Amino acid sequence: MASEPLFVSNRITISGWELTEQFVLAGGPGGQNVNKVSTAVQLFFSVETSPALTDRVKTNLKQLAGRRLSKEGVLMIEASRFRSQERNREDARERLKELILEAAKPPPPVRKATKPTKGSVERRLKEKSGRSEVKKMRGRPIGD
Repeated sequence: MASEPLFVSNRITISGWELTEQFVLAGGPGGQNVNKVSTAVQLFFSVETSPALTDRVKTNLKQLAGRRLSKEGVLMIEASRFRSQERNREDARERLKELILEAAKPPPPVRKATKPTKGSVERRLKEKSGRSEVKKMRGRPIGD
């Protein structure tokens, strides 16, 4: 269990009891150390039961999480980029923070529908009639 809280923003702080960490063997470079020491970190965060997040943020976070979210609503972030356990732990916490910040962004403003200007409508109709005249001229000449 992680002890220190995760400060996300002025309004969002995830308590330490909400985060669970599990250390597992990592693949990749690292020599014999990779076979002996559990350096990869699996960070678990229950999105469903978190009191720190609003319903809108929870919904957005579920969509952003994709396959990292379990059926029970637990988000798992796995970090094995670095050779040390501490750096992987920091990396996992930072990635969770970025994911929550992305989910907390306000929705984009709704686009206001506009009408074409009078001048643009007139230009379009003039262009259409001009094109029509060009096509009429393509036929056989009359009276020759």
